[in-house]
Amino acid sequence: MKNEMKNKIRNIILLQGVVVVYTFSGIMSKKASENGDNPVKFLFFFAMEFVILALYALLWQQMIKRFELSVAYANRSMAILWSMLWAVIFFGDHITGKNILGVLLVLIGTIIINTDTKDLKEAADD
Repeated sequence: MKNEMKNKIRNIILLQGVVVVYTFSGIMSKKASENGDNPVKFLFFFAMEFVILALYALLWQQMIKRFELSVAYANRSMAILWSMLWAVIFFGDHITGKNILGVLLVLIGTIIINTDTKDLKEAADD
């Protein structure tokens, strides 16, 4: 039972890592749009967005082998949190109370989905 819980936590952390990879594509997209007047920088960031999305697609396929699809997609909603964090760190955006409230609702929903032990496939033990 204890080993099963460790596997579940590890898999959820891995899933969140994949979601973080996905959110970096948004950073590249915004950087590309900021450099629209410089074709070299624009193409670099635009290409990096596609590279990140390709990596994400490969990693996502591995994650949906470990989780029920509904659980995996529920965890993907955490991209809102990561995107908000990146907006502050990389672009100096400001967080409002409504932003925090929205992220808290998503976080609570994700925690509820993840605490249902029936949702994790047996493949997680592999």
